[in-house]
Amino acid sequence: MGTVHAKSLDPLPMHGRDLGVNPDDLVETPEMEQEGKQEVLENKDVVVQHVNIQGLGRTKEDLLGYEISDVFNAKNLIDVMKKAHVARQRLLRLGIFKEVEVLIDTSEGKDALPNGLDVTFEVIEVKRLTGSYNTMVGNNEGSMVLGVKLPNMLGRAEKLTFQFSYGTKETSYGLSFFKPQPGHFERNLTLNLYKVTGQFPWSSLKETDRGMSAELNFPLGVTNHTLKWEGVWRELGCLARSASFAVREESGHSLKSALSHTMSIDSRNSAIFPSRGALLRINQELAGYTGGDASFLKEDFELQLNRRLFWDSVLSASLWGGALYPMGGQPSCIADRFYLGGPTSVRGFGMYSIGPQSEGDYLGGEAYWAGGLHLYTPLPFRPGKGGFGDLFRTHFFLNAGNLCNLNYGEGPRAHLQKLAECIRWSYGAGIVLRLGNIARLELNYCVPMGVQSGDRICDGVQFGAGIRFL
Repeated sequence: MGTVHAKSLDPLPMHGRDLGVNPDDLVETPEMEQEGKQEVLENKDVVVQHVNIQGLGRTKEDLLGYEISDVFNAKNLIDVMKKAHVARQRLLRLGIFKEVEVLIDTSEGKDALPNGLDVTFEVIEVKRLTGSYNTMVGNNEGSMVLGVKLPNMLGRAEKLTFQFSYGTKETSYGLSFFKPQPGHFERNLTLNLYKVTGQFPWSSLKETDRGMSAELNFPLGVTNHTLKWEGVWRELGCLARSASFAVREESGHSLKSALSHTMSIDSRNSAIFPSRGALLRINQELAGYTGGDASFLKEDFELQLNRRLFWDSVLSASLWGGALYPMGGQPSCIADRFYLGGPTSVRGFGMYSIGPQSEGDYLGGEAYWAGGLHLYTPLPFRPGKGGFGDLFRTHFFLNAGNLCNLNYGEGPRAHLQKLAECIRWSYGAGIVLRLGNIARLELNYCVPMGVQSGDRICDGVQFGAGIRFL
């Protein structure tokens, strides 16, 4: 039997030839005899005797052994091809190869068995130094990003990255080092050094952060976890001379050292236009325990449920909530509080313009909740179905929420009562555009309700861009 080439089961986000293994796309070689082929395809037992990797330069072989070892467990040709395809995907996932090609051939040599197979992975490593230029969309802001990467720096999928970002509200640059655990790419450690300068016009505030962080990511059952320590020197100042006295009081320097933990469960089939599945994300942050002059405990969560209905329509429900508890007898800092309102949360209100404010500057709150109900449908008459038109959805929404400060000397019943007072809500309809699978744009007609004194509203057409929407 001759060499077998095959195409990948799934399209992968890479350039170059897309070669992998797919039992449905088996290509016969001219020297393959019909009878031999028939015997193999009838699931005769085979033995994978050798797995080779060709084209390695700076990559350490012990790293790749974890990714390809399962190929030896294959029992027939179809199984060999499936496991080789999975191994190919795992190799590409490491981000150290530009191209991976799989070849399956009969074993040769003195130790060759009649039913023995050799599997060879031909790889092309990425360059030692790569650069990138792209644009990013945040929550109602955009930025240009320039990056320089040193992939596979030490030969075991490590990555050193320098990135500069210039945006409409934020400018930053940082250096990060990424190190995965061999054989378990989803378990990884990231170290960061950064400087971020941001402007927050809704609070007449500007903030410069200089800091470092260490982040450990790992799965546990069906959940994913992130443990993080962050130490940051924060410099707060006024964005305009007209800044309120409450904002001026917050100006100055502070040090924050915080430990945080995030747990998430995500069964959605898409992050932007999910038609089924659910998301639960819970985050806790404890500041002051490891030093610094900021001291608080902060909890927040995000819940989303999606269900497909008739005619490709989808019903989606979301709930957000959080609370911040100052410790050590210190008041909370304006940079640590929650903010609510705008096209990415409670639509129909200005960006972060719900809740406590002073002289037109919004100060944030120590507790909040927000809920949303959406009905997504395809565009009327389905123009561009199966193509460009599938990037769009129409949606009808109902949002509600509240943001306030709590008196922690009172009981839980008093806290719930305060969160239930002065609820802002809105309803409307609009068009949503998906940008890849990371962001989306919304153009909505909004009708804000429950407006309180000091709230800034957007009654009518409102545009939003972001990566996280209520």
